[in-house]
Amino acid sequence: MADVAARDWRLIREESRDGPTNMALDEIAAKSATEDGVRTIRVYQWEPSCLSLGYGQAPESVDWDFCEQEGIDVTRRQTGGGGIYHDYHADISYSIVAPADELPGDLMESYELLCDPILDAFANMGVDAAFADQKYESIHRPACYLRDIHPAHDVLAGGQKISGNAQYRQREAVIQHGSLSFDLATAKHCGVFSGEPDHDTFEERVTSIHAQSGIGREEAVSTLEDTLQDWAGAAEGGWTEDELAAAADLANAKYRSDTWNRERADPT
Repeated sequence: MADVAARDWRLIREESRDGPTNMALDEIAAKSATEDGVRTIRVYQWEPSCLSLGYGQAPESVDWDFCEQEGIDVTRRQTGGGGIYHDYHADISYSIVAPADELPGDLMESYELLCDPILDAFANMGVDAAFADQKYESIHRPACYLRDIHPAHDVLAGGQKISGNAQYRQREAVIQHGSLSFDLATAKHCGVFSGEPDHDTFEERVTSIHAQSGIGREEAVSTLEDTLQDWAGAAEGGWTEDELAAAADLANAKYRSDTWNRERADPT
């Protein structure tokens, strides 16, 4: 298993950015990892709230009118799976980015390594969470939290999903990002999809940090940040001006474009 703490990491504590910028920053962090050896851990918030589509998800699965009426952004991720509604308050997101040759080449081993601090963070929040012990059938495939549950990267608490995590490789870097459910925003989480999932079904399948432990969002975020920092021995850090400029250009060229979000074609 890789000794992540033997490397130099930066921790970027929670920032609020729009969906296209958040996805662009993952790509820019991958470039920094491979070109400059900068390893990044970041925790982030989505402002405004955003639906991130899985890489291969059909645009017809989105209720675009609902998203527009509710002021919800829509962007497409590089990772697969179903769409995730990232509520400004109810979602906590993170990314871990490092050169691929410093992490296990086996996907399952890589998930095990990079999800280890996420499980520790849940424990530190007072949440008894673990990888799913078996596969669960899909309830509504367009919605990530209602898709089939996989033991490799889906985290459950009390038999309900509380976190989804995904990886992809780009520029010879590994990017893992994930969503932690702090609270339920059921009406919007279901409403962003055409053929809206049943609200009761959603709440039977999904739980949250707040429901499991009762802590506030600020405490949950700081616990996640501190646990990730301890895991990697990371120093407090931030984005460079060049990274922010590159991310802004990429967000505009790709992650805000209909070509990427509605046609599933990379305009860059």
